[in-house]
Amino acid sequence: MDIAEIPILSLEETPHALSAEIGATFRRYGFAMVRDHGIDHRLIDEAWRLTVEFFALPTEEKMRYFIPGTGGARGYTPFRTEIAKGAAEKDLKEFWHIGRGLPEGHLLAPTMPPNIWPDRPSGFRDVFTRLYAEFDRAGERILAAIALDLGLNEHWFASAIEDGNSVLRLLHYPPVSAEAGGAIRAGAHEDINLITLLLGAEEAGLELLGRDGRWLSVAPPEGALVVNIGDMLQRLTNHVLPSTTHRVRNPSGDRAAYSRYSMPFFLHLRSDFRFETLPQCVTAENPDCYPVSITADDYLQQRLREIGLKG
Repeated sequence: MDIAEIPILSLEETPHALSAEIGATFRRYGFAMVRDHGIDHRLIDEAWRLTVEFFALPTEEKMRYFIPGTGGARGYTPFRTEIAKGAAEKDLKEFWHIGRGLPEGHLLAPTMPPNIWPDRPSGFRDVFTRLYAEFDRAGERILAAIALDLGLNEHWFASAIEDGNSVLRLLHYPPVSAEAGGAIRAGAHEDINLITLLLGAEEAGLELLGRDGRWLSVAPPEGALVVNIGDMLQRLTNHVLPSTTHRVRNPSGDRAAYSRYSMPFFLHLRSDFRFETLPQCVTAENPDCYPVSITADDYLQQRLREIGLKG
């Protein structure tokens, strides 16, 4: 398996210094790797410990936090529920979602349900509330660099993501058994959101689809974030920044007996954000693919139905 030669960028650079580098890697791969992201490694270590403890709980206990009909927006989603668009088999994973907390009566509350929290493990709510905020901050800094690369003001995304419907997902891929058949841990897909910030990709399995049709392994250094473009940013930029197909393949040999864990943060726009293709991304050679404007929540609900999380 060939490795994607994705450059490793530093968030300690200024947005202006980072913008050209991140723009180049996103245009080529739809992916970037980012170190010096500022998220406290002790907080990350504690989050990993709690993630492992939670998914080790009995299935009956975890199912207390599964809320049918919500599209998995908050709480627990059981093993083999989500399916990649167009796939024949459901993914070999279970997950937990943490969203943004909004004050009572907030304008966007109808599109963003309140969080639910498990009774155990102890400290779960505190740690993941803090980690969510850290991901939020890192995402804002990355978006500032993207804005500059697109010829926008570095604060252009600030109002677009204010109180946005971002989701922190705790993912568990259990050991792969012979009964899996043709299913894999995560089928080939593109993310729905604006950008995704991912911790946990050091464990082999994450692959992106190269322009030549070959699957390339994504291998970040320990502790680095893998960042990728989602369909919402692809739509906004008229495909100038591509949402790249990726998957998590099954391990082979001895590694099949081990779980895999990861933490993607799906950074979303405000639910009421209305898509209008950026004018600088429309040319005679690249006409506007999206002349009809819809809201971010309309788009999200459509995609959730496609991946089996909503009926």
